[in-house]
Amino acid sequence: MQVAVVTFDGFNELDSFIASALINRCRKDGLEAFITTPTPVVTSMNGVEVTGQRPMEFVTEADVVLIGSGVKARDVVADDRLISRLRLDPSRQLIGSQCSGALVLARLGLLHGMPACTDMKSRPFVEACDVTVLDAPFHAEGNIATAGGCLASQYLATWVITRMLGEDAARDIIGYVAPVGENQETVERAMRAIHAGEAALR
Repeated sequence: MQVAVVTFDGFNELDSFIASALINRCRKDGLEAFITTPTPVVTSMNGVEVTGQRPMEFVTEADVVLIGSGVKARDVVADDRLISRLRLDPSRQLIGSQCSGALVLARLGLLHGMPACTDMKSRPFVEACDVTVLDAPFHAEGNIATAGGCLASQYLATWVITRMLGEDAARDIIGYVAPVGENQETVERAMRAIHAGEAALR
């Protein structure tokens, strides 16, 4: 089971690295994440250069695709050639976005008729795509999920692990990385966020 963490130039390190790091703690169970980039090297919003582990075309074979955010998200959605490389299939893939990554999902037509989560700065641009933005950190409908706020990337990862390996696996991973003395609280908060996000419109 493979996860493409799509990471564009100008990316937010928290969004790409937290999700990929948490998911990669499940390698022994066959779930593995790869930083997936449109060019061999991308530079973060803070100047960190990262070599992609997989090219953008990897998204077509991945079981899960997570679209990261960054300061150039609006440039990404305006680039028809770049968008055309994101050939996603929600009928067979789990697809998620982090913060301004919701703009990419909207551009691909994947948020039609469903609300989304995003960060405060991206909110007006997502709303301009005729998408209702929720005051919540996480929302999922079927195979599509969105998360808002950098640290909500843990919820996106929790959702992926839960869907692919089960809730017990997700609890184990979140419990292990949680701040010492806050393990149970952190696990319950993460599980509560994804359950609430999935139940919001039932």
